[in-house]
Amino acid sequence: MTPITCFAGKNVALFGLGGSGLVSARALVAGGAKVTAWDDGAPARDKAAAQAIPLQDLHEADWHGFDALVLTPGVPLTHPEPHWAAKAAKAAGVEVIGDIELFCRERAATAPHAPFIAITGTNGKSTTTALIAHLLRVVGRDVAMGGNIGTAILDLPKPESGRVHVVECSSFQIDLAPSLNPSIGILLNLTPDHLDRHGTMQDYADIKARLVRAADLAFVGVDDAYCAAIAARPGKGEMVKVSVREKLESGIYADGATLWAAVEGKRERLGDLSGIASLRGRHNAQNAAFAVAAVQALGVSLTDIQRGLQSFPGLAHRMEWLGVRGKVLFINDSKATNADSTEKALLTYSDIYWIVGGKAKEGGLASLEPLFSKVSKAFLIGASSAEFARELDGKLAYESCGTLEVATQKAAQAAAQSTGAQPVVLLSPACASYDQFPNFEVRGERFRSLCQAIINP
Repeated sequence: MTPITCFAGKNVALFGLGGSGLVSARALVAGGAKVTAWDDGAPARDKAAAQAIPLQDLHEADWHGFDALVLTPGVPLTHPEPHWAAKAAKAAGVEVIGDIELFCRERAATAPHAPFIAITGTNGKSTTTALIAHLLRVVGRDVAMGGNIGTAILDLPKPESGRVHVVECSSFQIDLAPSLNPSIGILLNLTPDHLDRHGTMQDYADIKARLVRAADLAFVGVDDAYCAAIAARPGKGEMVKVSVREKLESGIYADGATLWAAVEGKRERLGDLSGIASLRGRHNAQNAAFAVAAVQALGVSLTDIQRGLQSFPGLAHRMEWLGVRGKVLFINDSKATNADSTEKALLTYSDIYWIVGGKAKEGGLASLEPLFSKVSKAFLIGASSAEFARELDGKLAYESCGTLEVATQKAAQAAAQSTGAQPVVLLSPACASYDQFPNFEVRGERFRSLCQAIINP
């Protein structure tokens, strides 16, 4: 844990006692803050009480007595409407911050030069974060990895000069972190996502841009218009462009499976992804380009980088190879929660028996229509089923299945009848999971267990 000593003696309100919120409460108490915590859900309050977190209904609190409100990132700050706790804090002139901000202030107060790599973007954040951590661990670095992936940032060991924090940051977390200032900031890409929480695409892009603008060294993808515009404007430190679509005169780019660094036209080979199953596809070339650039900036040799790339196991729920039954391959891509992410999977395979659906994102499946020829049949699940059936009607064979269990069984049966060389049963929902599952991990774990029962009956 990282005790938040920089708030010692201060009165801090905290709303939201889920995973990261509860950790934030514990870290503040451990650092000597006077915490008043609340959650609208009784089970969350009971869990906090069992850990001796002070509770008080913040509806009845005197907000003028607080120095800050720590808000869990799952709670709306601005859209579609500010949460009542955020409104109360702002009315009393109380700053509203989150767990990433707490970490940044503690780092500034106790270990300002501790290495801190922060990663954001619409797609690829988790793979890039995990790959950076892996490359650093291969050479024996002390690495603390977490944030929006796995462990909450304040549940990680505290910042120290010999420890590298590798932290995935969501747009919600960045919006609550006004002093976010990583040693190395990474912005992978931007496509429409979470617009219900940010209002417009430009607002979403502006929030993401904060992470790289304040970084000592920033790597920014330039393969979409929003990121290209961000890269064109100066930030606090050097802004390095990254591309997998063009050979840059200056920057980092991928040419097929080879990664290059270029300075005024002169290039240096950084790594080769040929034959690395966990880094297949252009999207993974983008992830690897950022990861390699970041660790090279921390002094990791190209020889060690290549060794680390070859040993990277990949990420659970992201184009995860589950196994083969007969000639049918089963792939778990539960982490594909929007169409742009699903596009990567559809580009990678053919003769696909596609399990798709959940809580739909803006735009639905329209952007994927050019890839429908790669899909033999779609199996629809979740709340989006009726909407997706209308979108697919006349364009792609589909079957409404309702649940993941039914869809997996039907997809496996259909794939087994294929005359293709290697049909693929692919869970790549292009949707959030919240209609049927708590998160994409639970959805992916359920799919994995269903597939394992088919692969090894």
